[in-house]
Amino acid sequence: MDHVSTASVSRDPLSPVALLEDFSLEMTGKDVPGLEEARDRIPAGTRINVTFLGNEDPGMRLAAAGAVRRFGFTPVPHLSARRLRSRAELADVLAALRQDGAADHVFVIGGDPATPHGPYDDALTLIRSGLLQEYGVRHVGVSGYPEGHPAIAGPALWSAIEDKTAALARHGLAGDVITQFGFAADPVLTWVEALRKRGIDTPVRIGVPGPAGIKRLMTYASRFGVGTSTSIARKYGFSITNLMGTAGPDRFIRALAEGYDTERHGTLKLHFYTFGGIGATSRWIADFRAGEVA
Repeated sequence: MDHVSTASVSRDPLSPVALLEDFSLEMTGKDVPGLEEARDRIPAGTRINVTFLGNEDPGMRLAAAGAVRRFGFTPVPHLSARRLRSRAELADVLAALRQDGAADHVFVIGGDPATPHGPYDDALTLIRSGLLQEYGVRHVGVSGYPEGHPAIAGPALWSAIEDKTAALARHGLAGDVITQFGFAADPVLTWVEALRKRGIDTPVRIGVPGPAGIKRLMTYASRFGVGTSTSIARKYGFSITNLMGTAGPDRFIRALAEGYDTERHGTLKLHFYTFGGIGATSRWIADFRAGEVA
């Protein structure tokens, strides 16, 4: 199977296309057919995060991670701390991932439940459990929120990311930060610069909303507390009065590239939230890389 080559991509840090080197994608357990259809448009080895959704059973998530590996990509299964009922359940999940060759990389997140189902209050307690490296995990992704979190105050968010990156270092685990998606480059770059000033030099993957219907984009943005409808429309360049169209992230990526300074921002890559449209996202990326997106 032939995959897209990355050899021809410019390494100019100010090039929008250069930001697409080593991008990552996100999918759910239900997206395996879409991934199979899109596999020839995605560079070999691309990291593909498999989300932890409450309405998908562990078998579906495990099967998705295994499919990512079989198709020649790097699976990054999500571990939702507050949904884990016990240390034994975490061990079982990690053992199953290791057996399927999908345990090298994981992404840890607190998760949606307000009350933990078990002993893990947040991503930090999961990292501190010691089980990750015991079951072969080598690389851990953690979350970042450039525009804040609807349920967590700013100072607490900064403390959390400092504690998580410090814990990863103490446990000998490599890591990166994946940010929540946004629609404006300036808050993202300002947040990354503040992160670097706090001494955190971990690579950052900037969350990018993949191409999707405008109504769908705004629904997801509202769910995750990303701005207001009016501000989203203004920043992303579409009309709030026409919700039937489709918007892509080209304006956002170009603005990121224009403001990106390696000395101030360090290592930045892109992470695409596909909203169930991994095929559409992979096509958009291929077109953008080929210079076919205006």
